[in-house]
Amino acid sequence: MAAARERAAGHRRRFDLRFEAYFASLPERLDTPPLSRFTPRCLELLRDLSLRGGKRLRVALLYEAARLVTTEPVPGLAEAALSIELLQTHGLVHDDIIDDAPVRRGGPSTYYAYREEFPAADRTALGLAVLAGDLAAFLSMRVLLEADVPAELRQAMLEVQLNAAAETVTGQIVDLERDFRALPEEEFLHTVCEYKSTRYSVLAPLRLGLLAAGEDVAAHDARLRRYATLVGIGGQLRDDYLDLFADEAATGKSTGADLRSGRRSYAVSALLAAADDAQRALVESALGDPDCSAATVGRVRELARSLGVDGRLRADIRRCAEAAAGEASGWRPHWREEAVAFFEGLPLSSVLPAG
Repeated sequence: MAAARERAAGHRRRFDLRFEAYFASLPERLDTPPLSRFTPRCLELLRDLSLRGGKRLRVALLYEAARLVTTEPVPGLAEAALSIELLQTHGLVHDDIIDDAPVRRGGPSTYYAYREEFPAADRTALGLAVLAGDLAAFLSMRVLLEADVPAELRQAMLEVQLNAAAETVTGQIVDLERDFRALPEEEFLHTVCEYKSTRYSVLAPLRLGLLAAGEDVAAHDARLRRYATLVGIGGQLRDDYLDLFADEAATGKSTGADLRSGRRSYAVSALLAAADDAQRALVESALGDPDCSAATVGRVRELARSLGVDGRLRADIRRCAEAAAGEASGWRPHWREEAVAFFEGLPLSSVLPAG
């Protein structure tokens, strides 16, 4: 597990330097209106958000997927990594608009940065934020066209990313739909997770890395999907758990964002399912209240603990991680041992200790 974390950290460090260089060169490579002041500011905000943190797990998955096949340098991986993270930037910008989120990665969201700059022109701020997210999505596809690889491979990689982008938008739609269900069933929560994050955050990087390395992805797609689904659900369970139960002093982040935004996450849904009518009324009163106090979040948290929701979520996270590791262990007849061990250890590294 430690080795997987170290390898992922190495991929992140190398990619961050490449991402910074990409944004430094972008104004010269992108044909923008010469008299525009708004366009350079848009690129500046996209650069700021893109370079401001993030675990770069998608990048690690991409490079390690190629290492399943070969340790030799693989053309096209650098462009694929940029494409993946630009698509992520697009998603973050639009998520923050939908959620009316003021903060992202320890700084202002793109939407709120524009709101501060245009305090008397809300529609302008909203429009510029939407367009910034759109631009990141188009840049994500454009960078793949610059990859120095055979046309057939370039087309296949573009198809992966275009499908992932479309499916992610669909996922955002069902994410909003979920919160109109009083108690979303588990299968629906899994569907939201799969479309909104798993397909572009796990499955697409795996496919892109293998494609670039010359592997026949179609022959392995079923096993890739099984692994991606387990990793995606486990990761979302972990995020939802931490949003309600994390120690703010340890993480440096406030808790209760899902409650305040009315998001019926895995954690909130599990709590609603376990609560009686009176307890459910407390939770429902906090759901969707942007001014919900830290004290109220604390009461909801203690209620969830008293009902054993925290323990059940931790157990679910562990089950997903162990199942994903087991799935990866079955890759050994097909691919290189060292890289298989990375995929085996990665999900286990996110398992939460017993509370």
